[in-house]
Amino acid sequence: MENNNLNVLDEINKGSTMGMDAINYVLDKVEDTTFKKVLDVEYNKYRDISNRVNEIYNNYTVEKEPHKTNAMNKMMTWYGIQMNTMNDKSNSKIAKLLMQGTNMGIIEGRKLLNHNNNLPKDINTVLNDFVVMQEDSVETLKKYL
Repeated sequence: MENNNLNVLDEINKGSTMGMDAINYVLDKVEDTTFKKVLDVEYNKYRDISNRVNEIYNNYTVEKEPHKTNAMNKMMTWYGIQMNTMNDKSNSKIAKLLMQGTNMGIIEGRKLLNHNNNLPKDINTVLNDFVVMQEDSVETLKKYL
């Protein structure tokens, strides 16, 4: 069971770091200061979730740290964003790209919630908060489509 707890925490942290990476990769392309501020807020929400995972992680192991986005996924995300924004750096295009990644995170998070009924309260809470945060993020990004 403890290994499953670590796996769930790892998945939350990977999703959070992927969200932070994606926002970092698009931020310099955004010219609209209001949208930039929105993305800063979203970045901070991902960072807060990641920090919470790091705090909880030590309750379950001291032998390793939470998984983050691996170099290949970072490179693929960066490349995908570069290619998709080469001819169109509009708020709409950037919001669409971020929403696509966020939706993948929501799906993975909901699967984790649905298939892990016996998670400790601290892990279940951070997982639920992560999913709700991403669902809220999609609603925020919709305004920029």
